[in-house]
Amino acid sequence: MSGLMTVVSLSYLVSAACYVIGLHMMRTPKTARNGNRLSSVGMFLAVIMTFIVALVKHQASAMGWILLIVALVIGVGYGVYKARTVKMTDMPQLVSLFNAVGGGAAAAIGTFDYLSKPNGASLAFAFSFPVILDLVIGSVTFSGSLIATGKLSGHVSGKPISFPGAKLLNGIVVLLILGSIVLTVGFPTNVWTLVLAIVASLVFGILMTIPIGGADMPVVVSLLNAFTGLAVAMAGFVIDNQVLIIAGALVGAAGTILTLQMAAAMNRSVANIIAGGFGTGDSGGTATDDVPVNVKETSADDIGVQLAYAKNVMIIPGYGLAAAQAQHEVAELAKLLTDNGINVNYAIHPVAGRMPGHMNVLLAEVNVPYDQMKQLEEANSMFENTDVSLVIGANDVTNPAARKPNTAISGMPILDVDKSKSVVVIKRSMSTGYAGIQNELFSDDQTSMFFSDAKKGLQDIIAATKEYLDQ
Repeated sequence: MSGLMTVVSLSYLVSAACYVIGLHMMRTPKTARNGNRLSSVGMFLAVIMTFIVALVKHQASAMGWILLIVALVIGVGYGVYKARTVKMTDMPQLVSLFNAVGGGAAAAIGTFDYLSKPNGASLAFAFSFPVILDLVIGSVTFSGSLIATGKLSGHVSGKPISFPGAKLLNGIVVLLILGSIVLTVGFPTNVWTLVLAIVASLVFGILMTIPIGGADMPVVVSLLNAFTGLAVAMAGFVIDNQVLIIAGALVGAAGTILTLQMAAAMNRSVANIIAGGFGTGDSGGTATDDVPVNVKETSADDIGVQLAYAKNVMIIPGYGLAAAQAQHEVAELAKLLTDNGINVNYAIHPVAGRMPGHMNVLLAEVNVPYDQMKQLEEANSMFENTDVSLVIGANDVTNPAARKPNTAISGMPILDVDKSKSVVVIKRSMSTGYAGIQNELFSDDQTSMFFSDAKKGLQDIIAATKEYLDQ
């Protein structure tokens, strides 16, 4: 038995190493896929070792094994199905849903292990404290992530939702959570304090998320992802599982760092985001909604001429590109230009799309060379020498209003697209982005608007550009 547990412990160590190395490899698009694969290997090894421990050490019953296998098949099947069929535009909702599953699972582990202790047993602080933290963090993550999923998918209003007495209710719920923590640690055999903690935490997760607007929802999803990691780590302490502790701590740390980076990219503190978001999301509209009088419309032919005679072209992808599933067309256009000696790069803003790395994943899907993906600072250093900047469905991340005081995005780092010699914007309408304000770039003298769905618009531009390049 001791030899087997040594093998299990070493396997858990290898799994943890796979997580750490895999997470490090996910820092850059070039190695992200292999990093994901390596982390998956680590998770597979951890699951196998857990099954072996359940078989040999805990001697699970036949019914227990049936439940484990059924749960595993359902979980793996659903996960594979969702991951393979999800649209890129729905990826943030899927991440948020997985956060809910992770938080809920961690809370369930803590609850089961607590209730499995003999009635009236004196539970040590080292057990009761991790349990209550596991339940509180996991429950907050579960309900908060479900609300975030609803907001991102449109099933819950993307507008900040508030009501009279909300702050007072929040305060009461927080006091109930703190009280349940103290009572659970002080009187660990009282099950009702556990029930109070779960209910109060579920309510707090809802109250924390509903006042946050669509603009800040990606940051909230990242924060809840960090919460999931902490809940999993606490569950690891509860059941004395090293791999859960390590994996949870890694997810918690990575999620926290990502949350802070996203908040910095939006020039907003996490506290301000939690206190109440801004914006309600892209509301659609027509090409004439709130159009400034000096907005210039253009055609695919005119854009084709500009691109055919350009030396340096910068493509700025945004959520509109993902929504139209136009990544194949943009890659085709870029290859057409590159094959004809035109220098093409992509300017990637940290919060373009609906989640960090959204644009990188979208472009990597169609094999865009990684060295063409320029991050914020590098891209901004290139705009002054750019002949044509092609903005595809990006809005707030290119808005010069960020450089002015007293706007919804004041101080937010943006892509300096307006410094290009010429700017072409492909957009379905003049509707606002998540911040809810008009983009001043659209009315600049060097900017032309091409009102079209990104996919159809790019197809027309490709045809026009080919015609001029062949002359």
